[in-house]
Amino acid sequence: MSTRILVLYYSRKGRTAELARYIARGIESADGEAIIRTVPPVSSSVEAVDAPIPDSGPPFAAISDLETCDGLLLGSPTRFGNMAAPLKHFLELTSELWLKGTLVDKPAGLFTSTSSLHGGQETTLLSMALPLIHHGMLWAGIPYTEPGVSETKTGGGPYGASHLAVDWNQTISDDERTLAIALGKRIARLAITLSAPG
Repeated sequence: MSTRILVLYYSRKGRTAELARYIARGIESADGEAIIRTVPPVSSSVEAVDAPIPDSGPPFAAISDLETCDGLLLGSPTRFGNMAAPLKHFLELTSELWLKGTLVDKPAGLFTSTSSLHGGQETTLLSMALPLIHHGMLWAGIPYTEPGVSETKTGGGPYGASHLAVDWNQTISDDERTLAIALGKRIARLAITLSAPG
């Protein structure tokens, strides 16, 4: 049975989704199975507003996707230094998993995109880490042994993968791509190691 890594994200303009695809490449290069899921937008009354199955792209996530994963990569665009409401809404529906300890000791990584240099990438990654820590997950960032962490002029850092979506960086940069792939590999390798019979 393959090691299943859930790549769960919300993306509005496609940049976070693009990071998710590179992360999935990293997972698969480490012999993991990338399960890509997204969440629907929410209305001002905080209810999901799209049909249960999107017209294109990955399917919408279900709580069962979290139950069956061996690891998690969670992504969101930045909203005032925080994760976007649709992803937060989905995570707030996971109390049953918390009560059962379903996600305890599973590895998790984070990714985001922002439209300004100091737009809150690190605080967004930290905001996404908080519910995972409450779930007992093992948060893993990108170590400085990855040269791109020190060399990037766009996105990516020790907290997780990221993209700086500005006029001069319209697509995922080489460093952003390399770091997203490295994060996917790392979470897959950790999940494979942690799920090995002991």
